[in-house]
Amino acid sequence: MLNMFFSLIRKSIPVTTNLPWKTLATVLETYYTAYGSMLNLKLTKDDLVLVRGVSSGVGVAFLKLAKACYPGIQVDGTTRTKDKVARMKELGFDEVILDQDGKLQTDKHYSKVLELIGPATIKETFSHLEEGGIVCSTGQLGNQWYLEEFDPIFDLAPNSYLTSFYSGNVSGKKLNQLLQVIEGHHINVEPTKVYRLEQVPQAHQYLESHHSLGKVIVLND
Repeated sequence: MLNMFFSLIRKSIPVTTNLPWKTLATVLETYYTAYGSMLNLKLTKDDLVLVRGVSSGVGVAFLKLAKACYPGIQVDGTTRTKDKVARMKELGFDEVILDQDGKLQTDKHYSKVLELIGPATIKETFSHLEEGGIVCSTGQLGNQWYLEEFDPIFDLAPNSYLTSFYSGNVSGKKLNQLLQVIEGHHINVEPTKVYRLEQVPQAHQYLESHHSLGKVIVLND
């Protein structure tokens, strides 16, 4: 989140919001990244959407924004941990797809995909994309930073599109639009867990556990 803070300061971007600081701290990078990705995916209410790698805060934020902005839209999510299936459905995912050894355990195809695992799975992701669909590569949770052995002619789905978004792509207009969307739709953007500064070790333990899901923040007060 520091990269985004520094960009806001350097560009002197003002924001207008009634959100309290604890909530705003959750929004600034996580929801902004999800919002920028959502815009790049050019969603419509008729899309069938997949979020690949939803344990991150961005995945959960994207779900909330998409459901609020496009009522009735179907959003599925993936997980490598069966223990998270029930919690993901409680959050609002319409279907939860297991991701085993980098392979999605489904034959479904999607019109839009938010790719949060990144280069490690993006080739396989395109095999689940409908013709003319869009993949937005936003995360790199797979700990692989570059595409390898990827042939854009054969590995992209027919007539499909690949785009990307990251939090350093700061736009004051988009940020204030996001805040208006959150307040206008009364979206609950509270973090999953809040820790104090002296609890940083516990915060890391939670994030690295199989139970982590959503956004975690640390308050220095």
